[in-house]
Amino acid sequence: MKACSFFGHRDTPQTEELKQKVREIVERLIAEEGVDTFLFGSRSKFDELCHIVVTELKEKYPDICRIAYLCRHETACLVGAGMDLSETIKEVTGRNERVLEYEEIKKSDRINAAGSTCYVERNQWMIQDSRFVIVYMRKSKEVDEKSGTLHAYKFAQKCGKEILVVHG
Repeated sequence: MKACSFFGHRDTPQTEELKQKVREIVERLIAEEGVDTFLFGSRSKFDELCHIVVTELKEKYPDICRIAYLCRHETACLVGAGMDLSETIKEVTGRNERVLEYEEIKKSDRINAAGSTCYVERNQWMIQDSRFVIVYMRKSKEVDEKSGTLHAYKFAQKCGKEILVVHG
């Protein structure tokens, strides 16, 4: 398994330009590096955009796998359950919510017990399980030192992962 994880700010703008940049990187990783597994958290718009890209590429590369790494109070669904869940959400709330599907879901009791740091620890788990890390960073120098994305980036550097930075 060659894996790639994604990290980006919660409020990342989901533009066509950013989506195209991510698509080019992901497709190159699949075709040239043999990446077959993509790891997702669930706290940012960037994760969502990357999931959409990987899902679209799954039509061309059906053997790639999407794995959700979850913290406490987070949920995900396996392939085949998303449509039903989307319909239930619409019936209950009246909103059209897209439910993301995964081939596998990973949880950890140790991470769930970590309290408010569970997201940092989950991100580190994902990075440790990855060879490549794609990070969306704002171009401005105004990235908050408390940013989970910045912490993930620094941890990936420390671990010697191949980091691909995308700017929006």
